[in-house]
Amino acid sequence: MGVVLLRERYRVDLAGLQAACEANYARLMRLLPAMRVERSSRRVALSQGERLLGVLALDVIEACPYTTTLQVTQEHSLPWLPVPRLEVRVYHDARMAEVICAENARRFRSIYPYPNAAMHQPDEKTQLNLFLGEWLSHCLACGHELEPLL
Repeated sequence: MGVVLLRERYRVDLAGLQAACEANYARLMRLLPAMRVERSSRRVALSQGERLLGVLALDVIEACPYTTTLQVTQEHSLPWLPVPRLEVRVYHDARMAEVICAENARRFRSIYPYPNAAMHQPDEKTQLNLFLGEWLSHCLACGHELEPLL
């Protein structure tokens, strides 16, 4: 007789997701501290020697008293790399930042059945927020101000 293996259902790690969102808030406040006061933007370049590998672009697209919405994109990317484009909602009262849109997908569920028509991973929301955290951390550690072309 064959053995039937049942895969355990994915459960949301709410504490882990909240921690990722709190850490992303702290990273974004280091990169764009005036986002609550003005519609600001910033460009952080990543280089290897004289070669520009890409530029993290942070742009405030909506500023409200308790929240700020940012567009986070990669500019001047290597031609063979897909260009990430995220929309991030920053909740100043809760001190959290959450990815609310990636490419053209909006309003992510905490959990998806798998497989599904859009082929979202069961933990898509968590993965996007962890990706944002890694991207921002890399730019904080290795990035530099983009110098304007003369």
